[in-house]
Amino acid sequence: MSVEILAVPAFETNYIWILHDKVSNKTVVVDPGEAAPVFAALKKHGWTVDQIWNTHWHKDHTGGNEDIKAETGCDVIGPAHEKHPIPGMNRPVDEGDEVAIGSLQARVMAVPAHTVGHVAYYLPDHKMLFCGDTLFAMGCGRLFEGTADQMWQALQRFSKLPPDTKVYCGHEYTQDNGHFALTVDPDNLALQERVKEVDKLRADKKITLPSTIALEWATNPFMRTKNPEELAKLREAKDNF
Repeated sequence: MSVEILAVPAFETNYIWILHDKVSNKTVVVDPGEAAPVFAALKKHGWTVDQIWNTHWHKDHTGGNEDIKAETGCDVIGPAHEKHPIPGMNRPVDEGDEVAIGSLQARVMAVPAHTVGHVAYYLPDHKMLFCGDTLFAMGCGRLFEGTADQMWQALQRFSKLPPDTKVYCGHEYTQDNGHFALTVDPDNLALQERVKEVDKLRADKKITLPSTIALEWATNPFMRTKNPEELAKLREAKDNF
């Protein structure tokens, strides 16, 4: 592949994703909640930051923006319609916009639900989706500002992407999501097998991401809901799990 991807852990559960385009030697950081681990990863690989892509305004996804921008002069790209400002943002984007860095091109998808302006970045040439806190492995984001209908529509859009699209989520929530999913869909053999694999990975302190659209379609109860009402009930149950 012409792109190298790093998962940089932050806080207790966050992942900051770093994409390095080997063709142009340019680098983008997705949702840097803090700057220090980003700088450490960049130093190790000899890279610098050219762009930041933010999916939503929450501080655990944007808290490192200003320090990284001050150090590197990078562009900060983020959603145009959030209730709260994105620190350091100089390029707002919305549905249908395209962002590019070197040979990497991403299409912006507006997926409000977790927040009112949440976006995702889909790279069709590489079949990669950076979905922030909308879709999680075997789960979905909380409805802090949006509605169940919006979340259902977002997951339906994601489900229509190519099945082998890799899904890069914003958090390591897979194990907890899997245990909840088993309470909803206990006879799902694919789900049972996946949870066993995830439990082993987490016991070894290993990352469970990325997922794929096909894997989510097979094992994610939120992705499989038939309507917004069903998703709303499921989300409420997960909130109280």
